[in-house]
Amino acid sequence: MNQSTKIFSNRCWVNGKLAPATITIEQGKITRIRLEREVDAIDVGSDVIMPGVIDAHVHVNEPGRTEWEGFETATKAAAAGGITSIVDMPLNASPVTSSLAALKEKLKSAQEKKHVNVGYYGGLIPGNLNELVPMMQAGVLGIKCFLVHSGIDEFPNVAEQDIDAAMPIIAAYGLPLLVHCEIDEQVAPCDLDGKPSSYAEYLASRPKQWENDAINMMIRLCRKHRCRVHIVHVSSAEALESIRLAKEEGLPISAETCAHYIYFNAEDIPDGNCLFKCAPPIREKANNSLLKKALQSGVLDFLATDHSPAPAEIKELLSGNLQKAWGGIAGLQYLLPAGWTALKDTLSLDTFIPLLTEKPARFLSIDDSKGKIAVGYDADIVIWSPEEKMQVCEPGIYHRHKACPYTGETMYGVVKKTIVNGRTVFSEGVFINETDHAGMNIINVK
Repeated sequence: MNQSTKIFSNRCWVNGKLAPATITIEQGKITRIRLEREVDAIDVGSDVIMPGVIDAHVHVNEPGRTEWEGFETATKAAAAGGITSIVDMPLNASPVTSSLAALKEKLKSAQEKKHVNVGYYGGLIPGNLNELVPMMQAGVLGIKCFLVHSGIDEFPNVAEQDIDAAMPIIAAYGLPLLVHCEIDEQVAPCDLDGKPSSYAEYLASRPKQWENDAINMMIRLCRKHRCRVHIVHVSSAEALESIRLAKEEGLPISAETCAHYIYFNAEDIPDGNCLFKCAPPIREKANNSLLKKALQSGVLDFLATDHSPAPAEIKELLSGNLQKAWGGIAGLQYLLPAGWTALKDTLSLDTFIPLLTEKPARFLSIDDSKGKIAVGYDADIVIWSPEEKMQVCEPGIYHRHKACPYTGETMYGVVKKTIVNGRTVFSEGVFINETDHAGMNIINVK
């Protein structure tokens, strides 16, 4: 962008609604908003101008597993999808981000590779309580743990006693404990051993009860310690009532779901296609319809991707073996169009936009500078057309690996321009200033 730029749209997201407005950008900030068209403004017609999308759940995998993904490719895909800020999970990088030293190594590995803003979480694993305070003091945006095997041996799951010990430490800093909620104490009746390519058997192998039990445990611990708890990637609609009641009680609890849980349905997933394998699994259409309603009602707070790609051989794309395949969805670039396509018949744009902007910003405690189009806020902006359709094709996928469950899908929502900190990084299908990464912020990390 130029040092001072004005942009007008008939549909600009200002003060919680879409209205005609001209926004002025100077020095990477929004400096003025006028609810009219100024004659010297760039006119984008009826394309929507809204805050840049914030994806609060991304696995970048750098350092150590950049053959899976890395900051260069992940943030490029994010920019192409209208995302201006991502937050990186403490796995699947190697080393995992469960210590201050590992966090510093990750920060160093990301230098000069970011096309969008990046924040980071620290990890809670057995035996690393003494690392939580140093990571929080260094500026991580939250602490993440698993209640079931994470798939990465270096990031083992914790037990209730580990969480009991960690929660007072985390609560003192006001940060959220993000939890992968599955507890596999009950044997799941399935025949995945005998039918390793059957999606129905994979679905049965990770039942809703695992998720329900884990969420109930976290609600109980949240009540005990008053530590902020965030339930990542909710897929079981059976748990929604427990979450609703916990919020009604006033507990500091929040929850997200992911675009793939509302875009795809188990009934439509073919056997032997490991692109759809994730944990918790994509569930039945009736279940997923309830997740959509929970986004509308506020029981679920926002949408994320849980972008977790892997090379084709690790995804078992040739064998179709769901038992062996890495469980993760490659979908960072498609949070906006997949989310909107799945929800447009359920939610208005006015309800949808905050799920990707203001609400994740509030969860991350960065809502004083991001997630709104307001004077003094960072000029993180996406311009897009909700009515236009596009088909996902491999040449336009910017993840490190092109294998993606959205390939071939036709979705609503075409990103026209992505502006990060006042600078255009993606415009009409072209990346701008690809080698100039100096303007990308490290969110909150000191």
